[in-house]
Amino acid sequence: MRSTKSAGLAALFAGALAVAAPLKTDTAHSGVSAVFKQMNVPVEAKFKSFNAEIDYDAAKPEASKASVEVATASLDLGDAEMNREVAKKEWFNAAQYPKASFVSSSIKAAGPGKLDVTGKLTVKGRTTEARFPLTVRAEGGKQVFEGQLPIRRLAFNIGEGEWKDTSMVADEVVIKFRITATK
Repeated sequence: MRSTKSAGLAALFAGALAVAAPLKTDTAHSGVSAVFKQMNVPVEAKFKSFNAEIDYDAAKPEASKASVEVATASLDLGDAEMNREVAKKEWFNAAQYPKASFVSSSIKAAGPGKLDVTGKLTVKGRTTEARFPLTVRAEGGKQVFEGQLPIRRLAFNIGEGEWKDTSMVADEVVIKFRITATK
């Protein structure tokens, strides 16, 4: 009798752990990019290296957590020289600040398939509170999380010296992301 009870508790505990386990990011079907205007022309540059950790329970979204970390030197503008330039001190200063990150502090339901996310965004050593809407949907047995986070690059000291002039590169930047994940 005791072993049956123990086995039942072990199965219950294992089931609870399985629900609490973070989702596994499918990097082949995920992406993080920065959209901005250079000389008033829209540019979208992708981060080639990022890591996302999502612990999501659709039944209890308020218990969910998420974090995303990007390698700042991995921003790909489609030109090797420009990629090296944005890694320099005036832009991301990737040698001193190799990662930019977002860590959620609150995730709340905002309607069917919609979440309201709040957390801390850290770029180039500066941290600020960020809030944005997020959509979540099932697609081919996976969860897809999509959103956009508008920021101002100068708030993070991205573009120092002559690059503070927003006539060449606009201050407004939108971080776009699509994270596909499975259990």
